[in-house]
Amino acid sequence: MKNTLELLNELTGTVGVSGEEKNIVSLLAEILEPYGKVTVDCMNNVFCTFGEGYHFLLDAHLDEIGLIVTEITDDGFIKVDRCGGIDTRSLPALEVSVWGKEEIKGIISTLPPHLQNFDDEKKAPKLSDLSIDTGYSQQQLKKLVSLGDRVTFKRNFTPLLNGLVSASCLDDRAGIASILMCLNELKRLPCKITVMFSSQEEVGTRGATVGPYAKKIDEAIIVDVSFAFTPGCDKSECGEISKGAMIGFSPTLDKCMSRNLVKIAERENILYQHEIMSGRTGTNADVIAVSESGIKTALISIAQKYMHQRVEVVDTADIESVSRLICAYIGERAGEMNA
Repeated sequence: MKNTLELLNELTGTVGVSGEEKNIVSLLAEILEPYGKVTVDCMNNVFCTFGEGYHFLLDAHLDEIGLIVTEITDDGFIKVDRCGGIDTRSLPALEVSVWGKEEIKGIISTLPPHLQNFDDEKKAPKLSDLSIDTGYSQQQLKKLVSLGDRVTFKRNFTPLLNGLVSASCLDDRAGIASILMCLNELKRLPCKITVMFSSQEEVGTRGATVGPYAKKIDEAIIVDVSFAFTPGCDKSECGEISKGAMIGFSPTLDKCMSRNLVKIAERENILYQHEIMSGRTGTNADVIAVSESGIKTALISIAQKYMHQRVEVVDTADIESVSRLICAYIGERAGEMNA
């Protein structure tokens, strides 16, 4: 297995907008193949199962936010709409790729400040006011681009100081990395593991809603990112980057699992922090917990700055803390169930 930085570079460099995830699906199926039986369902969920006995599900979502083509105008511009939770404030002047019959590079249009009026400076742009400029004419574009094609932002991978990294779609490729990094150790444990890298989380937790069915899961651990404090945020609603795994406590999560994760983190000297949620978690945990007759579910998150921007930031040490915590928890539970 590659080191954390190398793995993140590979994962974040592979496109996979919700509903059009074939590239990241192919990469993950290839990475998982040495560990067990790999399958891909009709939703583009990727599964890898190995071992026997008490059955754990590990989930992280593989899709990323992007845009979807809605129109090609007479003057050769591409109109788009959201595919996931896009922040329109960040869109003007971004470099993008339109994934038609081939990759087409483009720029999201922006009005120069010299031509803006006072009201323009105070409001976020509407998607309907923005267009993608590729340099092609309408006739040329229609040969290469179809309505419904996806658009991604230019990939960014920038190692920062003190183990931090900025990249596109660390939500949730960071979670995927944390699971991949513990598979070698998990294969040695006396239990059954199903890894589910689920699709379409960014458009409504759709892959995870159906993924666990008929798999007879005993416990599930979901890994996602959560908000790290930055200036302007409410500290009570955020974790802290570089402070370790965020262990979730919520009415929708199994409290015994959450408490055991804390106990094990303290015993194993794994850096952790609490994440308290008063209701739904906003992650795949909400739907996995109520799959079939119910599944005991825990949520471990990775603190991330600038969520749903192309400059998301995480600490590689936090990813490694999550991976260590998963291994330690499953190792203890597998031992208890086989005692």
